[in-house]
Amino acid sequence: MTIREFKMPDVGEGLTEAEILKWYVQPGDTVTDGQVVCEVETAKAAVELPIPFDGTVHALLFEEGTTVDVGQVIISVQTGPGGEPEPAAPGVAAPAAAPEAAEEPAPEGRQPVLVGYGVSQSSTKRRPRKAAPAAQNGTAAPAAVPAPAPAPAAAPALNGSGHAAGGDRPLAKPPVRKLAKDLGIDLASVVPTGEGGVVTREDVHAAAAAALAPQAAAPAPAAAPAAPAAVPAQAAPAAEPGARETRIPIKGVRKATAQAMVGSAFTAPHVTEFITLDVTRTMKLVQELKADPDLAGLRINPLLLIAKAVLIAVRRNPDVNASWDEAAQEIVLKHYVNLGIAAATPRGLIVPNIKDAHTKTLPELSEALSALVATARDGKTSPADMQGGTLTITNVGVFGVDTGTPILNPGESAILAVGAIRLQPWVHKGKVKPRHVTTLALSFDHRLVDGELGSKFLADIAAVLEQPRRLVTWS
Repeated sequence: MTIREFKMPDVGEGLTEAEILKWYVQPGDTVTDGQVVCEVETAKAAVELPIPFDGTVHALLFEEGTTVDVGQVIISVQTGPGGEPEPAAPGVAAPAAAPEAAEEPAPEGRQPVLVGYGVSQSSTKRRPRKAAPAAQNGTAAPAAVPAPAPAPAAAPALNGSGHAAGGDRPLAKPPVRKLAKDLGIDLASVVPTGEGGVVTREDVHAAAAAALAPQAAAPAPAAAPAAPAAVPAQAAPAAEPGARETRIPIKGVRKATAQAMVGSAFTAPHVTEFITLDVTRTMKLVQELKADPDLAGLRINPLLLIAKAVLIAVRRNPDVNASWDEAAQEIVLKHYVNLGIAAATPRGLIVPNIKDAHTKTLPELSEALSALVATARDGKTSPADMQGGTLTITNVGVFGVDTGTPILNPGESAILAVGAIRLQPWVHKGKVKPRHVTTLALSFDHRLVDGELGSKFLADIAAVLEQPRRLVTWS
């Protein structure tokens, strides 16, 4: 038979590794060209990987939750005639193919190109893998071997704890073992409810709940509470009872964000300016637009008008929309605006951007914002959506925060933080009245934007929000 190998592709520009979140196939499954076989999380987003050829899955070489370098083989597929491969336990690698088959290179040009990016041609340093378990006959296997499966005719005898008798370790799939490890649960203490005495996710969650509430009676196996389909990639593991510390691996979006912020903070000289303003008229306009039948079905909120105000201010101060090219020693003026919107997601903070936002009408901008938020919440933002930004808005006001000193996204010239909008006493037409007030904070790269330009840009944003008729007169 012929074995084809599928390597971890470079699913985003410059990325070197990705974590396998979920396998959609198992050894023995038939796959077709273009079929999604797994979901991986890069430093920027979760991405589904399609396989570029037909065949039968021979082996999954990494378990869910494993971080894999770009260029490493993650799945092998039987594409030629021959016997069916022996199916492995779900999520575990199948026995390695014969050397002459496994070493057969995949045809050139068939690695898939995802979200507009090709495959990295640079070699990668392989990270060490855990030793494969020994085969049942006592001989060492060349690769990971299938976990012992329960006999189909009868379930194994269980001891008093509900586990297989004879001192065998509890039966559980690799993702369930990882979940138990993250939650600090000893699988040997978990009562299994799966077929054949297999410990399930529900069993682990039930054990974790019982550990956190020891005074409550342990739930019966038949009534184990339903568990979520998957643990969020960046979710912190539950603290072990009595533990003084919990350690969380730094990876994925959180790792990329940290590296980017450190690089930005110590590369671009940041300057932050603040302005507090009366946005009562903008808030009234938001309510009027919500009632406009021509805008029915669109998401109308203050952020929409703030984004429009930023775009108008860019038009009036075009030099603020630039980047610094250190290698070429040039300032690159951008004649387009890819407007970034910072979004908090279960995987961490991401900043997708609206391409060519400067060309969009108010309804089009509303649709783009809604799509951006929905995609980010679903964890489906692609790396391409987060590249090429020129300016960013971060709305810290949704958390009740008055303002902040935001750090620039690498390669961008400015970022605007929007604070909470509150009713406050304000002098209006010579009298103190309750008005809607907010504070804006603008951080900018002082290599590109001097104090005068930064001040004019921030003042223009405030002017539009104080007198929203300027959305028309300044357009």
